[in-house]
Amino acid sequence: MNILVTGANGQLGNEMRIISKKSNDNYIFTDVNQVEGVETLYLDITDLEAIRKIVADNNVQAIVNCAAWTNVEGAEDPEKYPLVEKLNAIAPENLAKVMKEVDGWLIQISTDYVFGKEPYNVPCGPDQKGTPTGVYGKTKLHGEQKIIATGCKYVIIRTAWLYSEFGKNFCKTMLNLTATKPALKVVFDQAGTPTYALDLANAIVTILQKPQVGVFHFSNEGVCSWYDFTQMIAKIAGNKDCDIQPCYSSEYPSPVTRPSYSVLDKRTIKETFGVKVPYWVDSLEKCIANLQNK
Repeated sequence: MNILVTGANGQLGNEMRIISKKSNDNYIFTDVNQVEGVETLYLDITDLEAIRKIVADNNVQAIVNCAAWTNVEGAEDPEKYPLVEKLNAIAPENLAKVMKEVDGWLIQISTDYVFGKEPYNVPCGPDQKGTPTGVYGKTKLHGEQKIIATGCKYVIIRTAWLYSEFGKNFCKTMLNLTATKPALKVVFDQAGTPTYALDLANAIVTILQKPQVGVFHFSNEGVCSWYDFTQMIAKIAGNKDCDIQPCYSSEYPSPVTRPSYSVLDKRTIKETFGVKVPYWVDSLEKCIANLQNK
């Protein structure tokens, strides 16, 4: 199978690139941001004709869309909203239209931020109604809806709290802060589950072997707050001198209201595809070990 990956120079895209080296499938990696020394084709997924051309030139049978606007706070800027909608909703619709034309599959990466407005304390199921609290979540939900409306063959995977050895992410930031700061305050009133990008990439590869249309959830197993996540990062890294204290979200005013509880129910993705879902602490240990060995 010829598989096109968008946003290939981001966290998930980089993990897909690593995994592809052991695959019998042929992967084509694309991004608007080019990195010196990394083989990546340029593709603007807001350009429908450009997508059609690259799909035709490479006989693409599946697209894994790792590209998106992910700056949650920046999305709240009214001047940025048209661009956020274009990247998170219109661009996925473009990909879906082209896959519909060639009878191919679109694997769309979505987010736990499609939830959050309604109060609840049980894991969110794939069929649960989206109630986003900010522009980022709204535009990602619009993207899901637009994909489904095209009638293409799709797999929408909602994930959460993504981290890896690549790029900027919470894990790498807290590794640095707990090693260099005498004290930190971290919010404890937002609960979810961290997701190691490598685990998500492995799940995607498994799904691509026998894809089935639907909306699915993937994050690592378990539940924690950002405070718990930080405590575990410091413990694994051996950063014992930093005094980490819990605090409320209200102590750090933000233009966006983040979900207070966005734990994702993974039963459907495990039952449908046989996807393995590691415990979040086990995966965090692997990531930190890789970072410390670099």
